[in-house]
Parts: sequence; structure tokens; C-alpha cells
Amino acid sequence: MDLTLPESGWTLRLVGLGAITSLGASIPVGYNIGVINAPTEFIKHWSNETIYRRYNVLLSDDSLRAIIASIISIALIGGVIGSLQGAYLADKYGRKKSFLCCALLLTGGALCFLCCRAASSVELLLLGRLLVGLASGLTTGVIPMYLAEVSPIKLRGAMGVLCPLGLTTGVVVAQVASLEQALGTEEHWHYALGCFAVLNLFCYAFYFWIPESPKYLYSVKGDQAGSLRAIRKLFGRHTIGDDYIKLQMECANGQHGPSAQEDGQPQANRSLWSVVRDPTLTLPLVLVCALQGGQQLSGINAVFFYSVSIFESVGFSSQAAKFANLGVGCLNLFASLFGPLLMARCNRRTLCLLSCSSCAIILFVLTLSIHFIHLIDWFSYVCIGTILLYIIFYQFGLGPIPFFIGSELFDLGPRPTAMALGSLSSWGCNFIVGMAFPTLQNIWGAFVFLPFSITCVLLTVLIKFYLPETRGKEVTDVVPKVAHGFRSRVKE
Repeated sequence: MDLTLPESGWTLRLVGLGAITSLGASIPVGYNIGVINAPTEFIKHWSNETIYRRYNVLLSDDSLRAIIASIISIALIGGVIGSLQGAYLADKYGRKKSFLCCALLLTGGALCFLCCRAASSVELLLLGRLLVGLASGLTTGVIPMYLAEVSPIKLRGAMGVLCPLGLTTGVVVAQVASLEQALGTEEHWHYALGCFAVLNLFCYAFYFWIPESPKYLYSVKGDQAGSLRAIRKLFGRHTIGDDYIKLQMECANGQHGPSAQEDGQPQANRSLWSVVRDPTLTLPLVLVCALQGGQQLSGINAVFFYSVSIFESVGFSSQAAKFANLGVGCLNLFASLFGPLLMARCNRRTLCLLSCSSCAIILFVLTLSIHFIHLIDWFSYVCIGTILLYIIFYQFGLGPIPFFIGSELFDLGPRPTAMALGSLSSWGCNFIVGMAFPTLQNIWGAFVFLPFSITCVLLTVLIKFYLPETRGKEVTDVVPKVAHGFRSRVKE
């Protein structure tokens, strides 16, 4: 009887789990990030008419702008709140049920979008945006952790990038759906907002087919029999040799530091306060929060926002510029498709250093080329080239790695809290960029990209000196390398 895992490590159940979580949650979350920009004018006009009809109040332009800002930003606030709840839900109810919660919140948001026009309710639209925001924060905190915990060590990176890959795919699908040739019209914009609910059906249809995280069952719930059943469900009855159980389980005897547990006993959940106060967790917590927050502060959303005006500056019509921007989104998706291969073949630290340092240089060049674009004609093409290069290098490391690096730096006890704080940092910085960028752009002009370049420089320094290599390593081997705070310098 063969007691070894297939050489590739992939099984039908493992591939299916990655596809189901991506289709059921990650892609819908990305969809909601990308869909809201195109129909903004339609939503503004409808909101004005609806409020006047229901409350007999005629809104000023400033009031309308405030409503649109609220509709956009409430999802980001929901992302912050959802991130904070991720640790509690993941430990209390498990990774699998947390995934179901993501899908339920997304479906609830979609129903609000689909019904808001029939109900003539701006409040329902706001509620829908809040629900999808809660789902987004929960998804980015829980799904990468779930996928990393069900994976063999050599596939942990490839599975970990499926969540950011799903987000990127969702953004591109949203850009297509919100085109005027599709659902981006005054009559159909609410269908554009809510049609992603079809994808949530993948969660409901296959929910009982996917297993709970074996590591969660073993080390958090103390359910060794349930953990063994989950492993068999993932990898088949004939792949449960002793070596593979050791590979899958972060057992008690292998834990380090305050999160250690006694042999055979479930690992105690770590509260937010205990994780923040623990000096052995300071450095990994800084790394996770800096990478996830820095991912947003590196300016990826701002670059997409600015790309339409850059395409227009080289002579594209408004419509052509939007299609060119869609092409940029497709490039972003194409580059992200190499993520699983890169994570399997290349070191995390090397990819992060290459990505952050390259993005810092590219953003600096973009700043100069935008500033002098009216003096030298061909600088318009430099701008386009730098945008394309930025997206490619962003997807090498800065795009995918922050989502799952927490699963490789933390033991199971503090991991949900650390992943939740990383997700909180991401959505908080996303909110800051979304609120501050338009104002700063008006004040600083092209130099609004300099803070993004500086962020990438700071991330490069942090990674250079403090991020250990995690590819192919047990978490128990990585934890001691970051347990001494900022004295834990990486040894080349």
C-alpha cells in the first residue's frame, strides 16, 4: 500500500478547495473593489432623484459628492471592521465556517444592490456596500490562512497566492461588466453591482465537500480524529504516512515561545492584547502589518486611477482610454497568473526585495515623467511604460506575498490575530489612500507619487534586514528567527 503523497503534492480535493474559495469569495471581493468607479455618475443621478422623491430634499453638488464618497468609503470601513472580526471568527468557528460567513455577507450585499432601485432606497445601497466591505476584510484575513494551513509545505506559497489572484481577477471582471457595452448603463448599473452573487453559489454548492483546516482541528480544537479525517479528505486514505502527518501538523512538541502547548493539548487562542504585548511577536507583527499596509501605500490603486488621464494625454479618446485602462487591468491579471509558479520556484525574500526596490525606482521615474509631460512630448509614452513596468514588478512580490506571509511567520495560536491585524492594516491604508489621494493630487500634482516611492524604499530596507526566508521551511523553524524583535537581523 502506497503511504506517500503524490510527487506533485496536488490532489483533486486540494485544487478544488483553491478554486471554490477563489470563486466563492476572493473573486467577488475583487469584483466589488473594481466595479464601483464606472457607474458613479449614474449612482449620483439616481441618489439625487431618490432623495428628492422620498424626502423632498434637493441636494447640492457638495452633498451629492459627500453621498458618493460615503458609498465608496463605507466598504473600506467595513473592510476594517471585518478584519478585526476575522481572528475571532476563525478561532471560534473555524476557517471553513468563516469562509461560509464571507459568502453569506457577499450574497446579502448583492441582494441589497439588486433591490435598491426597486425599493428606491439609498440606505439599502449603503447597507450593501457595508456588507461587502465586511466580507472583504474577513476574506483577506481568513482565506489565505485557510489555504496555507491545508497545504503541504512545498505548495503553501502556490496556494497562498490564490486569494490575491482571485482579487485581481475580480477587478478585471468588474471592469468588463461595468463597461457601457455590458451593464454599465443608467438602466442596468445595479445589476452590474450585484451580479457577482452567482459566484457565491460555488461556496454553497460545495461547502460540505471541502474540509476544515487539519491544523486548526488538531492544534486549536484538540480534535485529533477530526484532523486525521480532514487530511484523508484532502489527500486520500493512502497518503497518511507518519512523515506526512508530521509535515501537516504543527504539533505541540514543535511549538516555540509563549504559544507553546503541552503535548496532546489544544493550543490556546491568543487574544489581540496578548499578541500585541508579546515581545517575541513584535517583529513578525511589524512585518505582516508593514507589508500588507505598504502594499496599499505603494500606490497600486492610485496608478490605476491616474492611468486613464495618462492615456488621454497621448491622444486617446475618453472611451479609448477606458479600454486601455482595461488592458492595464488585464496585464495586472496576466502578471499575477505567474504567482503560483514564482512562489514554488523562488524565495519569498528575494521576490519581495526585487519587487519593492523596482517599484520604488519606477514610481520615482513616473513622478518625473508626469511632472515634465507638457515639456517633452515623448514623456507621455514614458508614463505608459512605467505604469506597465510597475504593474509587472508589483505582481512579482508586493502584490501576492503580503497576503499569506503571516501564515509562515506565526504559530497557530497568534496566527489568526496576526492575519487579522495585517488585513486591518491593508484596509486601513486603502481607506487613507482612497480619501487622501484626490486632495493631495490637486495640491501636489505629479509629486503625489513620491510618498508611494518612499514607502517602497522603506519596505525594501525592512525586508533586507528583518524578513527571513520562509519558502520550504516549517513555521517552527522560522519563529525563532524573528523572536528577538529588531535584534533578529537576517544573516546573509
